[in-house]
Amino acid sequence: MVKKQHRKEKITNKIFRILMIIIGAGFAAVSIELFLVPNQIIDGGIIGISLIIDYLTPAYISFALLIVMLNLPFIYYGYKYIGKTFMWSSLMAIISLAIIETVLHPIDPFTNEPILATVFGGLILGVGVGLVIRYGGAMDGTEILGILITKKIPFSVGEFIMFINIFIFIWAAFVFGPEQAMYSVMTYYIAFKTIDTVIQGLDETKAAIIVSEEYEEVSNAILDRLGRGTTKLRGKGGFTDEEKDVIYAVITRLEVTKLKALVQEIDPNAFITIMDTHEVKGGKFKSAIH
Repeated sequence: MVKKQHRKEKITNKIFRILMIIIGAGFAAVSIELFLVPNQIIDGGIIGISLIIDYLTPAYISFALLIVMLNLPFIYYGYKYIGKTFMWSSLMAIISLAIIETVLHPIDPFTNEPILATVFGGLILGVGVGLVIRYGGAMDGTEILGILITKKIPFSVGEFIMFINIFIFIWAAFVFGPEQAMYSVMTYYIAFKTIDTVIQGLDETKAAIIVSEEYEEVSNAILDRLGRGTTKLRGKGGFTDEEKDVIYAVITRLEVTKLKALVQEIDPNAFITIMDTHEVKGGKFKSAIH
């Protein structure tokens, strides 16, 4: 039997992905050099550790070199456990960050107002890191470490990263003072939420699972009145062991209320579950105008 070979990534797609990773690194560099560093505000993870060490030892090693050196071990493990494409994408993002940060270093900061630096620095950093992650790389080795370590400890990746960041922000409080540490926590939170938005996209979608005796009419109503296609699944009741048709549909956040109303109108006894979805691709899913 001949083994089927996977198609290689198109050169145009590869160039676009590389460009977006470099742009993402550029956004992160702007945030760090023109907003955060001049105001002694840090982010979490490896970037935060690098900023603290750079502040404590400015004459010995630069932030650009630190960010590369501290991430290299994690990039190696990322190559071993996640893949070669991830390794090269992450390495390119980190090196781009270091180069652009060095170029921006002589430029005066955009603001010396801590609250403005916190808000806009967090937003711009979140956009940059989000773009890098969305297009297959990473600029923070703590996430890779979290993936590896949480296989052996009873904590999630998110809990592990939060645990690490608590110590980083406590360290920042001793180095920069408690007020700057509080600004840093705000920056981290803003960046974290922005990363989610960039990765998931601005069009928030929901997945709906509907169990109804009137599944045919409900399915037709979703198609006719919402303009959304549905998928019919076969299920079996856990209590009655009775065969049931289950409707699966993907809708936008703004269509949730309308969906629930039309289902209740047709079958008041219908069971509806609405779930968050991180990304929708393929098929004919488009925002409908009603």
